[in-house]
Amino acid sequence: MVKNRRDGDTDENCKKYGVPFFGASFVPHSALRLTDTETNHEDEDSGNGSSYMIFSGGGGEGRNGIPNALVISLFDPASNSLSDQPVEKLDSGDDLPYRMAVHPGGDGVICSLPKSCRWYQWDPIKNEDIIKLKLKPSEKVLDELEDIGQQLAVTFSHDGSLLAVGGEDGKLKVLKWPTMELILEAPNAHTSVKNLDFSIDGKFLVSVGSGPARVWDISSSIAKASLPQENDEIFGSCKFSLNSKNDQVLYVTTMRARGGSIVKWNTTTWKRISSKHVVRDPISAFSVSNDGKLLAIGTNEGDIHILNSSNMKVHTVVKKAHLGPVTALAFSNDSRALASVSMDSSARVTMINETTKNGVSIWVVLLFLLLAAALYYAKTEGFLL
Repeated sequence: MVKNRRDGDTDENCKKYGVPFFGASFVPHSALRLTDTETNHEDEDSGNGSSYMIFSGGGGEGRNGIPNALVISLFDPASNSLSDQPVEKLDSGDDLPYRMAVHPGGDGVICSLPKSCRWYQWDPIKNEDIIKLKLKPSEKVLDELEDIGQQLAVTFSHDGSLLAVGGEDGKLKVLKWPTMELILEAPNAHTSVKNLDFSIDGKFLVSVGSGPARVWDISSSIAKASLPQENDEIFGSCKFSLNSKNDQVLYVTTMRARGGSIVKWNTTTWKRISSKHVVRDPISAFSVSNDGKLLAIGTNEGDIHILNSSNMKVHTVVKKAHLGPVTALAFSNDSRALASVSMDSSARVTMINETTKNGVSIWVVLLFLLLAAALYYAKTEGFLL
């Protein structure tokens, strides 16, 4: 399905919050715990089935009147709308929160600033039956990540027990969370580290930067494999996922003269499985749904492409989803929505319709069956001649 920016949407699912964005994430439901022992049902996180989202960005050190901030917004899937105004907008002063990683267990958010990394904690406040989510700087100082320069990649492992950071200077670190015990350090992982991702089981970390991608064995703290480029490829982003057989696979986006591609790798042999050319424009953002069924890319032209991972066929294309380059993408926990942000200060949520194997919407099929049943009933009861 291909649609223009407003086809099938309303302006309500795309808002501008006055901050050029570089990071985006859905907030885990566990962030809304009022106490450490309290649990929340997924449909009770904000009192009405809505989901909180967090975005990061800003205008940098000079700012020129543009704030550096972490922004929390509320998304209502029933109406496909983002809140008109942020629920929370936490100013970070002269420090641009360039990269962001949300802890999967709901502990908080870590942001990479120009010189260090800072930890923020969720601050849920209950008012009657509604829980309003706020954010506050933590008293916890990450000494191990102070004065380390700009980190271009920050990510947690899927169980939240490991934290990896990769710097503009090419250095890579993996630490235990929350103890911050250093378990892997590579001073020359790349000339510059662009992207990082942990395997689903937490045994491996893949780093992407200049030159080949590298696979790191967490238990032995050594580089296990090197993933070479072919021809004029430039690697961009990396994501582990599970395929239909529940086996781990690795996706890496690449750029060549003819455009952007997605390469799939075997995570046992570390050999290429396939490569699929998907867009003519440079790929500027990449994400994989939690269920592993969908891949999403954003382009420098502001377009969003959602693909079926099983066959790499197009599921949805949103042309000009943003007026500027797409800087980050994130799927919701249930894989039914995709968040995207841009340097044009816009945040957007794209709802994802389920499809059959032939690409036909399930809801269209159900509607057809209901109409057929109604016509049959009307005919048998004599309402139709």
